[in-house]
Amino acid sequence: MRTALCALGAAAALVLLPAGHARAEGQDSDRDFAIADPRITESSGLAASRAHPGIYWTHNDQDAPLIYGIDSRTGETVATLTMQGVGTPRDMEAIAVGPDGDIYVGDIGDNLDGSWDHVWIYRFPEPKTLKDQKVAAKQYVVKYADGPRNAEALMVHPKTGRVYIASKNQDGGGLYAGPERLSSSGTNVFRRVGDVPWVTDGAFSPDGGRLVLRGYFSAKEYAWKDGRLGDGGTGVGAPFQGQAESVTYTTDGSAFMFGSEGANSKVVRVDRETAERPSGSGSPSDAPTTPGAPKAPATQDQGSQGNATVGFLVLAGATVLILGVKRLLRRN
Repeated sequence: MRTALCALGAAAALVLLPAGHARAEGQDSDRDFAIADPRITESSGLAASRAHPGIYWTHNDQDAPLIYGIDSRTGETVATLTMQGVGTPRDMEAIAVGPDGDIYVGDIGDNLDGSWDHVWIYRFPEPKTLKDQKVAAKQYVVKYADGPRNAEALMVHPKTGRVYIASKNQDGGGLYAGPERLSSSGTNVFRRVGDVPWVTDGAFSPDGGRLVLRGYFSAKEYAWKDGRLGDGGTGVGAPFQGQAESVTYTTDGSAFMFGSEGANSKVVRVDRETAERPSGSGSPSDAPTTPGAPKAPATQDQGSQGNATVGFLVLAGATVLILGVKRLLRRN
């Protein structure tokens, strides 16, 4: 997305931000923070580090092979990773950490809505030390069984290691499953296993029993069963953000972290409402392990209907404008 579009969305977000969502910033990890690095203006993906508590990996929506490690205590960049062994990225949109400790990056965006017959996934081990460094990455060629499409969400299941992609379409997208193991020597065909709404990012819960998918206006958490969506999803009260681009779970599964594009963009924590966990999503052992975790504040579906009505109208208008500008950009 372009800076002008982000500015428009940010103006809308000022109208839409419901009271009670934001938590006070401080020195605790996994809380609200603002990305301070001036290089990061189009944060398009977010993943909680497994090796370094409180660190979140992100990247720009860009063609440079750079990954940034952000300390959620301060919002400062503590590591800049330069991927080597891959070609020039086209449109990096998503990032996830797998059960093997590897970081997966989805170069899966296609602003021309399916003009590229293949996209790429990059993969490299999460660094043991936090510093600026070069990392050797593998590159995987990805095609969809039913033809090219645009996508912004890549998820790696924390138990099986299987990679999933959610395509993005204003009329609804698809959830695609990759092969059991990715191959760097051939084409990896992703096959449709379900339908999803307009999705800009997604993430599996640490226990693998749930999947959260977000779009511009809302987010839902789904039960995950036998490699597919297990129910119709439950609203999780995503914060209103100018250009809603990313979501991940905290490493203990007790909360969601929602991110957006723009300079000094905010990452907002929303505690999981465990009482509203989808039925059939797993045994009680799937619940967050942090004792006494506070419940989520009033969600946009529950406690901010007035704001939501106004917000929807504003953001709907902004979305129409964004789509129009994007079409003009494609023609140029």
